[in-house]
Amino acid sequence: MSLPTPPAPLPAAVADAHLHIDMGTGKTHNSLDLDHDRLEIENLISLAKKSNITKLINVGCEIPGARFAIEFANRYPNVYAAVALHPNEAPRIVREEGEQQYLAALAEIAQLAQDQRCVAVGETGMDFFRTTQAADLKVQEESFRYHIDLAKKLGKALMIHDRDSHQAILNVLDSEGIPDRVMMHCFSGDAQFAKQCLDRGFYLSFAGTVTFKNAGNLREALSVVPADRLLVETDAPFLTPDPFRGSPNASYMIGYTMRFIAEHRGDDLTQLCNEVMSNTNRVFNLVD
Repeated sequence: MSLPTPPAPLPAAVADAHLHIDMGTGKTHNSLDLDHDRLEIENLISLAKKSNITKLINVGCEIPGARFAIEFANRYPNVYAAVALHPNEAPRIVREEGEQQYLAALAEIAQLAQDQRCVAVGETGMDFFRTTQAADLKVQEESFRYHIDLAKKLGKALMIHDRDSHQAILNVLDSEGIPDRVMMHCFSGDAQFAKQCLDRGFYLSFAGTVTFKNAGNLREALSVVPADRLLVETDAPFLTPDPFRGSPNASYMIGYTMRFIAEHRGDDLTQLCNEVMSNTNRVFNLVD
């Protein structure tokens, strides 16, 4: 796998608040093995450390990926896990495998989420871009409500996927009751939606998309987020920041995104790095 040129190391440590390192190896969840693929995985971790990305929140959003995320987090001390059924995965299971398999999958997520290395329930939420049929949307919302309840029961952060579903996300959270710690993964709204999220106490996580030339709405949102509510992520291997858009993403690439964010906001880079790391520790209840 050919990766983009690494940025200069950040002046202070930062965490990647959301990635899928198993997808970044080019393997499927079912074929990836921590022992067989150890060197490739450890190379990605090493590249991150050299860039001063010292903590990784690896996300498993279907059953094989969730199992991998827990195993991976238990093997490496700077790696943590988040697990859930992705908003598009839940209806797929019902449609292709049946209701009983869906219920079994939810039960396994609930079990995996209890692991001490799992720091968040997610990514869960709503996706009106890929899920469009009424029956599928019903399952998607039911799954979202289940994960909200699970996060509250376990006292863990809720990591939200929101694609073309801003108001629906807020409606469901308001009706279910908002967990203590909520992260909007790969924030995709405008400044007005950012303020609605901030009013509810959410943390907003920005990915490489904020650097894209056509992402003016994200930059407007970024400008209204207080430094103590800001997170950064890669969503690797997706959403690689400019000038490498279209290439595989990895945690070490956060250096490009962080520098862009600091420049856009007019923030001191070192101070912002420290703030983002402090936020990450607080959201996911991490101990240095």
